[in-house]
Amino acid sequence: MERDPIATEGAPETGHRKGGPILRGWNGLVDGLAALGTLMIVGLMVIICADVVARNLLGASLPLVSELGALTLVMIVYLQLATTIRHDRLARTEMFFLALKQHRPRAGALLGAVFDLVGAVALGVAAWSTLGVLQKDLRAGEFIGVTGVMTLQTWPFRLMIVIGISVAAIQFCVQIWDSLRSASRASEGARP
Repeated sequence: MERDPIATEGAPETGHRKGGPILRGWNGLVDGLAALGTLMIVGLMVIICADVVARNLLGASLPLVSELGALTLVMIVYLQLATTIRHDRLARTEMFFLALKQHRPRAGALLGAVFDLVGAVALGVAAWSTLGVLQKDLRAGEFIGVTGVMTLQTWPFRLMIVIGISVAAIQFCVQIWDSLRSASRASEGARP
């Protein structure tokens, strides 16, 4: 079965190549975190719908809904970020980048590696700073909610955010490696 060249144009090799057992395991972890993020979306929708029903039937909001919603939303974004990177779905100027990759494969691969390096550094810094927030939450026993009504510790949410950011930064590093390998194999001539 031959792949459609138009449908696969610009598709990254990392996300669609079989690879060895380590790469397959890594891809499973990345996709597993995205699946967990999707389940969190379902949970958040259930909480919001339950809050709407409680407001209409009981005239009062459920406790923790706004705080829990805010933390869960951030957690969802970072849990699904690595798979977004893996499947090359981050926003960038594709018009220029795809043309460069098509006409100058080596230069396109090197530019992709630079883009991924900047992303890895930015997410590494974000992971490091979020790790500090997690440590502060653990030391101080931070919680959300109202004491005596309902409270919830924040560290599990922060931990999942740190994991999501760290996995996304590592995914950028995987793609840097893949881009550099592609650049070393690519011929610099234009495609026919």
